[in-house]
Amino acid sequence: MTIPMLGRRGALAAGIAAAGLPRLGRAAQADAITIGVLTDQTGPYADSGGAGSVLSAQLAVKDFGSSVLGKRIEIVNADTRNKPDIAASIAREWYDSGVDVILDLPVTPIAAAVQQIAREKGRSVMIDAAVVNDFTSKSCAPISTHWADNTHAMVSATAKAAVTGGKETWFFITVDYSFGHALQAEATIVIEAAGGSVIGSANFPLGATDFSSQIVSARSSGARVIGLAAVGNDQVNLIKQAAEFGLSLGGKQTLAGFLVFITDINALGLPISQGITFGSGFYWDQSDDSRAFAKRFRAERKAMPTKTQSSVYASCLHFLKSMQKAATRDPIAVNRAMRSLPVANFGRPTTVRADGRVIYDLTLYRVKSPGESHGPWDYLQPVGSIPAAEAFLPMTPACETAV
Repeated sequence: MTIPMLGRRGALAAGIAAAGLPRLGRAAQADAITIGVLTDQTGPYADSGGAGSVLSAQLAVKDFGSSVLGKRIEIVNADTRNKPDIAASIAREWYDSGVDVILDLPVTPIAAAVQQIAREKGRSVMIDAAVVNDFTSKSCAPISTHWADNTHAMVSATAKAAVTGGKETWFFITVDYSFGHALQAEATIVIEAAGGSVIGSANFPLGATDFSSQIVSARSSGARVIGLAAVGNDQVNLIKQAAEFGLSLGGKQTLAGFLVFITDINALGLPISQGITFGSGFYWDQSDDSRAFAKRFRAERKAMPTKTQSSVYASCLHFLKSMQKAATRDPIAVNRAMRSLPVANFGRPTTVRADGRVIYDLTLYRVKSPGESHGPWDYLQPVGSIPAAEAFLPMTPACETAV
């Protein structure tokens, strides 16, 4: 099936400055159900989302069928260029032009900006990449769902396992924006509740290339665990430099990641990344369903899907099934149906809570050593599980009646 892409109807976001925002035309409202993939296509999160997220949405549409409610299904996509103002402008134009739902949305400022516009416009938004808890607490909305492993889920897995395993003292190397600070704050709560302590931290700016001062501070602290409140290329470069200081191969100090993608492990290689532990709601080798999806994805992308890309597939397919059940494209009715239907999530029991939080158990993984791996992309060993009730915070009172 050929799915019309944005390039057939307007300029890609990469051309915003010269050609203006992509335009779909008002006819889209009547003629098609339109899904917008707003992602990082050229920046530090392009490997974990990007073109792979677009492919995941295409695969979801192919599996659902080419139409819903008697209308064809179209996918459009654009590059956020990691700028909230650009993402917000695209989202506003898309919603005004008839896009039914926007998904992916890497990094907190971008997702927050688009979620606010979705609230204003009364249109659907599915957050597959950004991870802060606020999307289903402070800013919950009846048209919004949060699919990514959030900050509390990620730290619940990694931090609790490390502390209960005898590694009580922590030092954080943290990216200096909302995501990093939220992750460190969440982890500190879990660490202290489990009997551990955070004895120091060092921040770095987004896009840093030299982490030597932060690594030296971490090593000098004597902390048993160096927590990495980072993501994407920043985290990859940080781990590479930490290895040069001897911090990633075991010994008295070990690294703990939180938001780690399989593409990060692939970029680092097992000799550097072995032993890192982190929690995740998806790994390509977790079930027959995930392996089948990964086989199709890899045939197109020559890489295994990340948890963001798998979330795009699951959320897109669930949205279409929910629209079919609701028998209308009305966003409130569709989102009610999303909260009532079970989610097909690669064999992992999953539901959507009233506040929009997608709920599932997480698995705690350890990166394999080179000798444990049986081939390309065989990188993770499950070492524990985190029940959904522990992984995700309960609903806040204000969000209990979000829909």
